[in-house]
Amino acid sequence: MLSAIGFFLILLFLGMPVAFAIAVSGFAFFVMRPEIPWTILVQKSLSTTQSFTMLAIPLFIFAGNLMNNTGITTRLIKLANVLTGHMYGSIGQVSVVLSTLMGGVSGSAVADAAMECRILGPEMTKRGYAPGWAAAVNCLTGLIVATIPPSMGLILYGTVGEVSIGRLFVAGFVPGIIMCIFMMIATSWSARHLGYQPDHKKPSSFHEIVKCCVESIWALLFPILLIVLIRFGVMTPSESGAFAVFYALIVGAFIYKELTLESFKKCVIDSVKDLSVITMILAFSGIFSYGVVFDQLPKTLATMLIGLTSNKYVLILLIIIMLTVFGMFMETTVITLIVTPILIPVISQYGIDPVHFGIIMMTVVTMGCSTPPVGVALYTCSNIMNCSVEETTKYAIPLYIAIFATLAIAVFFPDLILLLPNLVYGAAYDCFLLGTL
Repeated sequence: MLSAIGFFLILLFLGMPVAFAIAVSGFAFFVMRPEIPWTILVQKSLSTTQSFTMLAIPLFIFAGNLMNNTGITTRLIKLANVLTGHMYGSIGQVSVVLSTLMGGVSGSAVADAAMECRILGPEMTKRGYAPGWAAAVNCLTGLIVATIPPSMGLILYGTVGEVSIGRLFVAGFVPGIIMCIFMMIATSWSARHLGYQPDHKKPSSFHEIVKCCVESIWALLFPILLIVLIRFGVMTPSESGAFAVFYALIVGAFIYKELTLESFKKCVIDSVKDLSVITMILAFSGIFSYGVVFDQLPKTLATMLIGLTSNKYVLILLIIIMLTVFGMFMETTVITLIVTPILIPVISQYGIDPVHFGIIMMTVVTMGCSTPPVGVALYTCSNIMNCSVEETTKYAIPLYIAIFATLAIAVFFPDLILLLPNLVYGAAYDCFLLGTL
């Protein structure tokens, strides 16, 4: 399997699309293992895409596109502006708050970063903000989406690792809010250092804030309803995706009345484009995962890491370094699908809660979208703002520091991360036995 992984990395460096690189390297594994029936290759490809839990991904993507075209996103932007207009780098602060509010809408860090760059970027440059700074803020703040439910990454992690998605969703709120605060501090410091002044001197009045909250109530209620309905067994995570689509359609068509036939067609087309790539990666990753298990790679890695250290904090640090490097060259979805079944058995031997680890892991691998040399969100935002990746990366340094500060809190204060899941679901339990409730 190590040869197949090496082959996969070579194909990536040569510029082959990720889905095909996974497919070719997975095929190579079967060629090197003639004792394995070739029927398994087909079975694993199909079974990965037919998982009931995986239905949540296309449904949430479709729901996100619907919400972006039904006035929900517009109202969230207005609310964010009212809350942050008195701060340094006010439009940048809007990006931070909007990403926090959009966690329950888009579920994708790349989608969030691209959307915010298109919406907020022109206004930022109009006000004299450097294009690289605008790209950096809109790109890095999208990382908050990695933890705020319903995160696509958390759904993938929970499905592959057989960890409760409900607990993961609830656990994401605290680190998401912490990251929001640290991002706001970093944005404010950076803007003040560069001379970007607030829009107005005084905070918005209580009346203005309440008015915007009322206007945005249907968007703000969405993640809360999601958690409540999953917690009380009204629906599963997969069914919650269908609820999200239904919710977006009702709000867009009958409450805000901004959903038209043309916008609906656009949502469908955009969703199909997004899903075609994701489905291919999911299908071919099943082959890869089979090879990982067949060659007992998790056991080998666990033995190696245990030999290096007996301290769980050192272990997590080593894993963070490893995942950071992976994130520089591989897409978030790929890393999650390939690495999760390897690392879950390892961290379990150290007594690390899989929910706690999932929040850390998804934050780190999602950060890969925003790191050179292959960060998809980084390149997307730089392209939208018409600036170099190097310029964006330079302005992003304070935001990177904010991310690692959040990770430090998540690593050393696990009880803080598990506070809400334990309150909602009870004390920590064996996620392997209870699965993805």
